[in-house]
Amino acid sequence: MSEMFEVLLIILGLVIFETIMSIDNAVVNADVLSTMKSKRARRFFLTWGIIFAVFVVRGVLPSIIVFLSTPDIGIWGAISAIWQNDPAVMIAVAEATPTIMVAGGMFLILLWAHWLFMEDKKFGLPHEWYVQKYGAVWFYSIAALLLVGVIYGINNLIKENPMHLALAAAIGFSVFFITQGFKDNAEIIEKRIIESGEHSAMSDWAKVFFLEVLDTVFSIDGVVGAFAFTTSVPLILIGTGIGAIVVRQLTVASVDRIRSYSYLKNGAMYSIGFLGFVMILEAFGAHIPAWVSPMVTISVVGYFFWRSVAENRLNGNTVV
Repeated sequence: MSEMFEVLLIILGLVIFETIMSIDNAVVNADVLSTMKSKRARRFFLTWGIIFAVFVVRGVLPSIIVFLSTPDIGIWGAISAIWQNDPAVMIAVAEATPTIMVAGGMFLILLWAHWLFMEDKKFGLPHEWYVQKYGAVWFYSIAALLLVGVIYGINNLIKENPMHLALAAAIGFSVFFITQGFKDNAEIIEKRIIESGEHSAMSDWAKVFFLEVLDTVFSIDGVVGAFAFTTSVPLILIGTGIGAIVVRQLTVASVDRIRSYSYLKNGAMYSIGFLGFVMILEAFGAHIPAWVSPMVTISVVGYFFWRSVAENRLNGNTVV
């Protein structure tokens, strides 16, 4: 496979992945925007907000992840030098890849497991209704066993810096539960805002701030998952940035169209689970071709998109 085709495939996979991962965010944006009285506040969020979402969050966050994995290059070095062909930086990032992969893999697998066992969903596959029946018991058991299993595997199979990688696994585990707490709290605030409507005690500018913070939290899922596609920060920025712009346009165009694709969340979460396992395998030294992650993501999302369209047509829903 030619290098250029591989790069284009990675970018396409990132765009689709970021767009699908941000569907929930787009729905929240539309619901909260509908309660704003100020056109100026809405316009500010849809214009300047996209600059913040693309260039600040999705531009800086990957560099921060690289810095946390390789603190020797410094925060400015991670933000600026990563864009240059500096051999020292490229070597440092390559050396930090197992750390990024094991932390990101833990985070993504837990994200997928939480959705599968704990969250309400449109059942897309036969096993989903059954595993959710015992959701809490299964999720917390799997989460605990996953952490123990990965750390045990690191200590027994990896010779170089096993304690460093074990700490990375614990960090990925911790970050998931911290961000999940923010999301759960955001759901409560969102429900309160929507129920109050235009009579909400929260000002329109406070709602803009709330949406920007929420977008930052939601973007962590997409940025971490992006490292399963590539460790190139410029490619991550291009792919996730385009995806963020697509989501903003969907927010403006028709949130009902987004809601009509009832199985897309399933596709996003199964992609997340696959990417998490890919990252863990790469952390343990497995070589997985760069085209595998985007191809699987495109295929899985495509299948559940087809399921959504087929159901819409069966039910006489003309939104496609």
